[in-house]
Amino acid sequence: MEKVYLCKATDLEANQVKKIENNKFGDIAVYNLGGQFYATADLCTHATASLAEGDIEDDMIVCPVHWGMFHIPSGEAQGFPCETDLQTYPVEVVGEEVFAVIEVNENIIAKA
Repeated sequence: MEKVYLCKATDLEANQVKKIENNKFGDIAVYNLGGQFYATADLCTHATASLAEGDIEDDMIVCPVHWGMFHIPSGEAQGFPCETDLQTYPVEVVGEEVFAVIEVNENIIAKA
């Protein structure tokens, strides 16, 4: 498991989303839904669009390209044309800092 710093809690107002660029794990979208923070992959699973450029409607993010929707807490695809769920990440808030907790799968090399 690896903690990835996303932002300060005060950087996001309620019902806002922000893109966090991350070369190691791919870009992450961090959301503040009424004081509760969530993190998902930023890239829409249908088209190459940044979800951080979309709109939040209740607990859904609407893709800015084809208006498909995802349930932010679960990552579940909710609206056509999106059919593949988003990767979600557990979030930890430590003081004022918001982190995504990402499971790191290490390659195991079998010895001959």
